[in-house]
Amino acid sequence: MRNVLGILIACIGLSSCATAQNTTNANVKTDSIAEKMLVYQLSNGGWPKQLEDKSVVKYEHPLTEALLQKIKATSALHATIDNNATSREINALILAYKQTANKAYLTAAEKGIDYLLKAQYANGGWPQYYPDKSSYRAEITYNDNAMINALTIMLNIVYQTNGFEVVNASYLPKAEKALKNGINCVLKTQVLQNGKPVIWAAQYDENTLKPAKARAFEPASLSTGESVGIVRFLMKLKNPSMEVKTAIKNAVDWFESTKIVGYKYGSIANNDKGLVADAQAISWARFYDLNTNKPVFGDRDNSVKASVEEISKERRVGYAWYGTFAQNLLAKEYPKWLKSNGG
Repeated sequence: MRNVLGILIACIGLSSCATAQNTTNANVKTDSIAEKMLVYQLSNGGWPKQLEDKSVVKYEHPLTEALLQKIKATSALHATIDNNATSREINALILAYKQTANKAYLTAAEKGIDYLLKAQYANGGWPQYYPDKSSYRAEITYNDNAMINALTIMLNIVYQTNGFEVVNASYLPKAEKALKNGINCVLKTQVLQNGKPVIWAAQYDENTLKPAKARAFEPASLSTGESVGIVRFLMKLKNPSMEVKTAIKNAVDWFESTKIVGYKYGSIANNDKGLVADAQAISWARFYDLNTNKPVFGDRDNSVKASVEEISKERRVGYAWYGTFAQNLLAKEYPKWLKSNGG
């Protein structure tokens, strides 16, 4: 999508890129953020979360000539669904098209959908990066809702919701297949403890579908935040199968049995962080042992500890080791879903 590069270089210093674009075609409405997304889109249809020089993609930044050169130098190996990349742009471009009828935005969004369809594994999972398979980038990734974001786009295409009715009808059967395969992957990767499904890990080996580690401080473990996102996605399914209903119920049962009442993660003495007493608080640890359901904590040296006090201070204060992850799910969302879906 480099066709607007020259226009954007020309418009540097003007009040908005839309101004320069409108001088080219006064009848075409534009959206300034969507215009930037066209420039950042990679040749394979995906978007990066960071550029070749590791600078983070931020659409609020002005497109200076120096930045445009960095974007141009960023290869398709940087295409990812991590940190909301690609799904964020597809959703925004669909909305921008709805508001402006600018076909360039719909074309870019559909090219992004093509990327997602191509990146999906035959087993239904999505890797964090595609086509880059280095390190843990090839693993099936629920972390930060990466795969769930991709699945939600497929769901929106199939259900014709959230503006996705504008997507070309030829995508419907492709999205239906991707959605079906993705749901099957979700169900297959729900972790079993003594034969009983519980919640999910954040990453999985793309071949064995077994939980896998990612960064040094992210061990193979049950992952609460990602599992809440998975349950919320499953609850969006119309006429859910008994298998889906059972998966949701088992996850909710696990969250109910592991909640920590009366404590929250917060600031303590010496600019440190730890569990703090709070009578109103309900919390869960970020990660749990795959077999014992005991909280686990990783550090940058790849070590895994049994308590947050045992890891380095840098990691204690720099990562969300506890949170209210499933509080609203248990209190409001699941009861509402249960009432509508008959248990």
